[in-house]
Amino acid sequence: MNATEQKEHYTFTLSDKVVRKKVSFKNRYGIVLSGDYYLPKNKENEKLPALAISGPFGAVKEQSSGLYANQMAEKGFAVIAFDPSYTGESGGEPRNIASSDINTEDFSAAVDFLGLQKNVDRDKIGIIGICGFAGFALNATAIDKRVKAVATTSMYDMPRVSSKGYFDKMTQEERDQILKTMSLQRWKDAEKGTPDYGNGPNANVLKGDEPQFVKDYFDYYKTPRGFHERSVNSNQAWTKTNGFSLMNIPILAYIKEISPRPVLLIAGENAHSRYFSEDTFKMAAEPKELMIIPNAVHVDLYDRTEVIPFDKLESFFRTNLK
Repeated sequence: MNATEQKEHYTFTLSDKVVRKKVSFKNRYGIVLSGDYYLPKNKENEKLPALAISGPFGAVKEQSSGLYANQMAEKGFAVIAFDPSYTGESGGEPRNIASSDINTEDFSAAVDFLGLQKNVDRDKIGIIGICGFAGFALNATAIDKRVKAVATTSMYDMPRVSSKGYFDKMTQEERDQILKTMSLQRWKDAEKGTPDYGNGPNANVLKGDEPQFVKDYFDYYKTPRGFHERSVNSNQAWTKTNGFSLMNIPILAYIKEISPRPVLLIAGENAHSRYFSEDTFKMAAEPKELMIIPNAVHVDLYDRTEVIPFDKLESFFRTNLK
């Protein structure tokens, strides 16, 4: 690593068996994405199987996706962990907005990057999506036939939860009011010429009566465990109109078209988000596998290396990247 990289803040320790370098690449919308490219040491000149990793939603590559990349590179994969468009060190203006289409495209752009590397076997490329980027990972795999296998952990379907609420309990009246508020906000943004931003996804102080999963998010994003200054979930906020695309453009309509390529869905037994993985498993065609991690909650699969089934991920991709 150079001096700049050594000063960078990562929420995990780089393995002494892995090398990491900063890279950039464009998606098909011309947005420059920032990534970290991880390689197993002393294998820089071999043709390796490769993985593209991103997530969680609102996180950056120095958090969970980088940790996953570090672990999988240690196991012999070439791995790119990247910041999605409009977030982290990636390009795109205004900052901190999401898109069902563009965030799906970001994964394919990462596959573009991997396939151009001299030490990557472009016929052996897979994807891992974490949390909110698990849905986009599946969506990208459905359309991008270069991806040979896909795995997700602590999956969220962001358009579904944005448009229907948790467990699909949002009423039509509530949805209408959210859309009305965002629609009127657009006049304010257009008049000012720049977007307004809402409150951060995670409060700086807990009152104590929050749901357990909110406390779990706080424990990851707002403490030294997982805090990162560039992460929307740690230190910033989405625009007030961020939900426009997510609430109007569903994903996973073509999830059955991932088949005959395999899908692995991993979720915690006690995760509030478990139902996303279970419902997606029912929707997907064979071959597919649902792995439930005993006693684990949603954020355990962000960084608990003793809980995340990295051996399973290795065997899944070793078997199916061919």
